[in-house]
Amino acid sequence: MKGHKIVLRFTAKGMPSFFNQFTGVIGAMVIIVLFLNPAMGQEKDLDVPYASTPPDVVEKMLDMADVGPGDYVIDLGCGDGRIVTAAARRGAFGHGVDLDPKRLKEAREKARKANVSERVMFVQEDIFKTDIQQASVITMYLLSTVNEDMRPRLISELKPGTRIVSHQFGMGIWDPDKHIILGDSYMKGESLTLKEQIEKINHEIYYWVVPAQIEGQWKWQLNGNEFTMNVQQNFQKFQANIISGQDTLVVDNKKLVGKKISFTASSPGKKMHYAFNGKIDEDRQIKGTIQIHDPDARSIKKWEARFVK
Repeated sequence: MKGHKIVLRFTAKGMPSFFNQFTGVIGAMVIIVLFLNPAMGQEKDLDVPYASTPPDVVEKMLDMADVGPGDYVIDLGCGDGRIVTAAARRGAFGHGVDLDPKRLKEAREKARKANVSERVMFVQEDIFKTDIQQASVITMYLLSTVNEDMRPRLISELKPGTRIVSHQFGMGIWDPDKHIILGDSYMKGESLTLKEQIEKINHEIYYWVVPAQIEGQWKWQLNGNEFTMNVQQNFQKFQANIISGQDTLVVDNKKLVGKKISFTASSPGKKMHYAFNGKIDEDRQIKGTIQIHDPDARSIKKWEARFVK
């Protein structure tokens, strides 16, 4: 290992979900027990205990990412491989990445028993070095700090439209497209075992779609007039202003999901109203349609915008 920080990154796949739920003495006591009790799954050569994602949470994660045939799923910190194996049962291909050889052995056996070994692989590798570009779906059960460290790679290396789903931990300043909470957050009765207490804690699922990069200036022609759109982007959220001649259009209803972009724009006094819907291609062009809501006539035209700078 290269030091405590690196160990945390690659063995924290299963950090118990209650880590960011409990506060006070009880939470501290539970965490101490897990770190000191090898019976809870801690291996001699690993500093952080392993805890798996419950099967119902696995299925919900795959539901949110709409995993199915044609997908390639990469699970970063795969543990016993249950997420990749469950994805393969849905017709997907994929592989898991982990540093723990014992967990990888369990993962391969789990895939064999599920009769999906020919669709999946499990690799002992550093998640910060593994090739993620071929993924259509990334799954994770890591710490928030590890997610944030991974975020630049996810944004820059994954294709727009790639889905990312994380159990329990978010991505810092990158707001999720969806966020749901499962389960009961209250422990019922002091007689519960530690395992039962853990199972009673909420499980959170975060979901993102990698957005296309649209920040900058775009231009297009419409009915002999030139339109210039300036965009400022913050992940999947963006601000835009559109200028046509002497008019500055008011832009509303902005939406960016992967390669798909849509918004409305109105001229001063709302004499003209436009509805834009398109898709950003690899050459940084937008192709789609414009609905033109003219007080005198309405029409639908092709929309082709080019990136300028």
